[in-house]
Amino acid sequence: MSTKKNKKSPDYIFETSWEVCNRVGGIYTVLSSKAETLQNEHKDKVIFIGPDFWHENKCPFFSESASLLKGWKESALKSGLSVRVGRWKVPGKPIAVLVDFKPFLNRETLDNAYASAWERFGVDSLHAYGDYDESAAFGIASGLVMTSLYKHFKAKEADATFIAHFNEWMTAFGLFIVNGEAPEIGTVFTTHATSIGRSIAGNSKPLYGQLHNYNGDQMAQELNMEAKHSVEKAAAHLCDCFTTVSDVTAKECEQLLDKKPDVVTPNGFEKDFVPETAAEYAKKRNAARKALQNVTEKLTGAKLSEDVVFVGTCGRCEYKNKGIDLFIDSLHKLAEQRPEREVVGFIMVPSFVKGPREHLQKALKAKGKGEALPMNFITHHLHEPGNDAILNAIRWYGFPNRQEDKVKIIYIPSYLNGTDGIFNKTYYDLLIGLDLTIFPSYYEPWGYTPLESIAFSIPTITTNLSGFGQWALEDSESHCKWVLNRTDDNYLEVRDNITALINDFINLDKDEVSKLRKASKALSQKALWKNFIAFYKETYNFALIKASKRIN
Repeated sequence: MSTKKNKKSPDYIFETSWEVCNRVGGIYTVLSSKAETLQNEHKDKVIFIGPDFWHENKCPFFSESASLLKGWKESALKSGLSVRVGRWKVPGKPIAVLVDFKPFLNRETLDNAYASAWERFGVDSLHAYGDYDESAAFGIASGLVMTSLYKHFKAKEADATFIAHFNEWMTAFGLFIVNGEAPEIGTVFTTHATSIGRSIAGNSKPLYGQLHNYNGDQMAQELNMEAKHSVEKAAAHLCDCFTTVSDVTAKECEQLLDKKPDVVTPNGFEKDFVPETAAEYAKKRNAARKALQNVTEKLTGAKLSEDVVFVGTCGRCEYKNKGIDLFIDSLHKLAEQRPEREVVGFIMVPSFVKGPREHLQKALKAKGKGEALPMNFITHHLHEPGNDAILNAIRWYGFPNRQEDKVKIIYIPSYLNGTDGIFNKTYYDLLIGLDLTIFPSYYEPWGYTPLESIAFSIPTITTNLSGFGQWALEDSESHCKWVLNRTDDNYLEVRDNITALINDFINLDKDEVSKLRKASKALSQKALWKNFIAFYKETYNFALIKASKRIN
């Protein structure tokens, strides 16, 4: 990756995503962490647009304001847009506009939008299903907000320059609107993971070894992905600057979308979630370890050894794509080898959770060791336990979680937001207690989970199929990364390598572990937004130059 000297910088940046003020996935982390750096450089001229699911209810991520953009809001409401203006409650506190997209969900509006997209860009919405209609409606609403904001500011600052940034296929219809109604705006479209690439991987087809043989349009027909793939491909070709988050996904885009990204924009982070002082870090780590130990002991009825090693994996509930299959298999292989020290593996992956297990809640309140609970490896009830791949794998491999077992496994299927009913701690407040994390992903365009781990000084194992893994491999000075070579057909080799690395780790002495932790932290500092924002400056420059050529 290389950056060019920034020549054109926008006066205003409008950025939209389904995940603005709506925490559902990794894009929320991308935008919310990037916001502070953008806000520092473009004070209150960076405006994020997200969906208003909350209406009269209070959004926990949004603080409404009666004074911000008051004049624009009044005109927007008169034009038929239902919007709320305030600040996104993340570092930097950027301006956010929440727009109600439901008025655009009516059949006539959508049919007209689909017909226009077909005529102008060849977008095939005929086979749309699922969340396509909602995404199109939000895209239309966000595009209208952007053009309205553009006209409002342009009337006051005739020479101002503008960027409209669209994230993922769900916002593509907004790009179509801006392109038609405000061609002076430089447009950016980012795919964080191609819809068809994720579908190929999710359907257990070999993505990497056969990538050069795949035709995106043909695969979209085969996998019933025509609409999403079609709108994403059109947006990639239409925008002034097309970006993606890693070299891994860039190759995927070039093959499946027939468009090589103009700029690769790796995902950075801000370190505000990591304790600043050694004393605070030690306090939080000790609290996390006590919580993990207490739940494990009350669930299994076993007393953990003082030198127990806590390893973990987490992320989206994609059994194969996120390498959860390898995590479980590797721990099973380790158990067969009876390692020198006791190991507990935690799977912190939100699933179709029903609620906390009442018997575990009761055991946690009681004093003493207690007896092992039925299903002594899961902390919460599931709505459909028979259809849960993780649960079924743990059962199949057989983890008795007895006192004498050197390797135990605990499945935490709840979203860790501090109110899960068992830990009542956030994900970060538990992550800090782990000794080693493992993310052997098969499909991972970037990979925030390993980056978050090393930010907490926790060594991590990942693969070269993740964007983060490939980026880490480029850092020749780092001694903390264990990036495994993974292909379509070396599953057993990767499993054995993970098992060996866990064994290596648990046999390190304190000085070696300390060195590894320091190296992990050092690598994470290279991924701060202050370093990666340069790629966005290149993106804005690219888009503004192209837009200026279009209108001159």
